[in-house]
Amino acid sequence: MSDMLGTSTLPAVSADDLRGAMGCFATGVTVVTSVDEAGAPVGTTANAVTSLSLHPPLVLVCFARTSLTLAAVRTHGAFAVNVLAEQHSDVSTAFARRGANDAWDGIDHASGHTESPRLREALACLDCSVERLLPGGDHVIVIGRVLDAHVSDREHAPLLFYRGSYASLQAA
Repeated sequence: MSDMLGTSTLPAVSADDLRGAMGCFATGVTVVTSVDEAGAPVGTTANAVTSLSLHPPLVLVCFARTSLTLAAVRTHGAFAVNVLAEQHSDVSTAFARRGANDAWDGIDHASGHTESPRLREALACLDCSVERLLPGGDHVIVIGRVLDAHVSDREHAPLLFYRGSYASLQAA
């Protein structure tokens, strides 16, 4: 039973239960990048990324409220979504560590349309300007307008995340 505000009289689902259930939903893995106030590259691993609209071209990315990358996205007003290939689990792991100064070591990248870093080895990259920020519990939902999209000509499978670990596609 819910009231008009969407609150429920049912018992709350625990964070662990929700994490376990959502872990059954396989997702792609991205590194979302931007630049901080000093112009230095920042980035974080994210799998809470989805296409939102084709007309206009919009994507949705969810960041923890405490994310250093979110702080840079707010300031810079732009970001890039870099879709990782199956051989990039080490890149994903490096960018998943909060404030890891060495995450950019050995990462070949170039500034994209918005000056946000594009990872050269990514399967695809979407350069976005911030369209809107919305509250989302312990996260902030960032809606980005896609200004430029690049798809690699390399034939690699995507990096997937499933039940708390990396996974890969099986040939049919």
